[in-house]
Amino acid sequence: MTAVTAPSDALRRLLDLLASGASSEQLAHVVVAARAEGGLDAAGLAALAGAGEQALRIRETLAEHRRREAQLAALFDTASELAALSDPDTVLRSIVRRARALLGVDVSYLSLNNEAEGKTYIRVSDGSVSAEFQQIVLGMGEGLGGLVAQTARPYATADYFRDDRFKHTRHIDSGVEDEGLTAILGVPLAIGPKVLGVLFASDRATREFTADEVALLSSLADHAAIALDSANLLDQTRRAVAELNEANATMERAEDAHDRLTDLVLRGGDLPDVAAAVAGVLHGDLTVYDADGTLLASSADPVGLDPDALAAARTTGRAVSTKDTWVCAVQAGPELLGSLVLAGRPGLTDPDRRLFERAGVVTALLLMLRRSVVRAEDEVRGELLTDLLTAPDRNPRALLARGRRLGIDLSAPHAVLVAHADGGSRRRLASAAARHATLVGVHAEEVVLLGTGDPDELARRVAADLGTATGRPVTVGAAGPASGPSAIADAHAEAARCVRALLALGRAGEGAAMAGLGFLGQLLGDRADLDAFVRQTLGPVLDYDERRGTELVATLRAYFANGSQLARTKDVLHVHVNTVVQRLERVASLLGEDWQAPDRALEIQLALRLHRVRDA
Repeated sequence: MTAVTAPSDALRRLLDLLASGASSEQLAHVVVAARAEGGLDAAGLAALAGAGEQALRIRETLAEHRRREAQLAALFDTASELAALSDPDTVLRSIVRRARALLGVDVSYLSLNNEAEGKTYIRVSDGSVSAEFQQIVLGMGEGLGGLVAQTARPYATADYFRDDRFKHTRHIDSGVEDEGLTAILGVPLAIGPKVLGVLFASDRATREFTADEVALLSSLADHAAIALDSANLLDQTRRAVAELNEANATMERAEDAHDRLTDLVLRGGDLPDVAAAVAGVLHGDLTVYDADGTLLASSADPVGLDPDALAAARTTGRAVSTKDTWVCAVQAGPELLGSLVLAGRPGLTDPDRRLFERAGVVTALLLMLRRSVVRAEDEVRGELLTDLLTAPDRNPRALLARGRRLGIDLSAPHAVLVAHADGGSRRRLASAAARHATLVGVHAEEVVLLGTGDPDELARRVAADLGTATGRPVTVGAAGPASGPSAIADAHAEAARCVRALLALGRAGEGAAMAGLGFLGQLLGDRADLDAFVRQTLGPVLDYDERRGTELVATLRAYFANGSQLARTKDVLHVHVNTVVQRLERVASLLGEDWQAPDRALEIQLALRLHRVRDA
């Protein structure tokens, strides 16, 4: 370094150092070196000292300009970066990362307001190591962040725990202490008057935040608020577009399902087809019931019907959820036609729920159509039954041809049944009896059925089934088998007499043919079969006598002929009284313990007389 011999030399050196970006120490060394060299007088040294101070001020000004220039460049870079981001979470992470870098703090974090709850939640952080701190929830006005969120003004503290300007709460202070924070600066993220949240910069040591640092973080927060708002709007737009696309897809799916169901109905599809189609569209299992809760169709194993859910569905007109199923009432106006039960879809979305309800409408149309067809068929079948029973000889061939068109072969053997019930709808009774009949209708105020099988057995089964279905006693008389119109008409007359006989005997609610009425049936029937009556009444005793060579039949004759007295019977038979007792005990084992009951005893005596007449 050359010696300073004039003030101009020292000034030139100061300017050269300023131009080269020298440090403060280098600038101050010029003045120190001039004093040490002694080449300047007192006035020159004083002038040089003033110039040195001015050089230091110039250097600080230049440094401040460079720092602000760097901050502005960083803000522009941040704005560009934020503008390029579209995901809200990515924007938030970028904001806190930039804030920490620009202010050189230990921890930066950002909270977002929940206006409905009146609270602000820490959403993202950078540099944080405390899980408790990251989960802090601040009420409006609580702590430094709550105050910033409430007032929309920046606040800073050099030592948070010693600052009584803020409302300290136990859970906030515990989180801040767990993170080890001391100095905190918070500025609002705001769009106009609306505060979105708070951006924080904090240190773990005491620190005074300068006005420039507050302004810098506020500028970053302003850029961040705009970027966050834009990202939220873009995210909302995306969701709206996705919802619109989903709505369009749902509408197309609903239209497709409606078209499929309508096509099924127009092509003559039945309830099982509709159940399978709806189950396929809704990806569940569908069961269809009628108004009485009788199973009509199911796409898989039938699912039980909840009566309370059905009642709620009728009241609201909407599908109702139970624990495991959805229930939809099938209605035509106020009239209940049936119900749908959907299983396998506990979480049914609104579009699928509307699809399920639309399936109920289609099912209602199908059931109404089915009812109309049944009514038309019932009218045709009713007319055939009426003509068959009132004028069987008028044109038998025409009756047979009409039966064939309905799928009924009237020339085949048929059991003819007449069902009687006090009160209730004859039409409903006929509908319940249809499952047992090839032809059923109402004639002369009674339900008449043509079926197949043994008349007596069929009558008992139909009486029991109809009694259960209607909840009242149903008496059924039967006759047949009969083949052809005339024979069927005659069998109907006999079945009607059988019903009257059952009612006269106090056997309402039972079913029987004339053969099941014993001797009374033989008397009332058109085709008495005395041998069958004798065999039905005495068969086990006759067979025993024939196999063993005993005289049980003779003993019975003597017993009844002598007024059922053992002493007189043993005298007539010339045997010991114990022998008579033993024979009668054998009869009881063959005919049953009730063989001496008045009705049975009368039938046995008639059978004994008929057997003697036949033998004679």
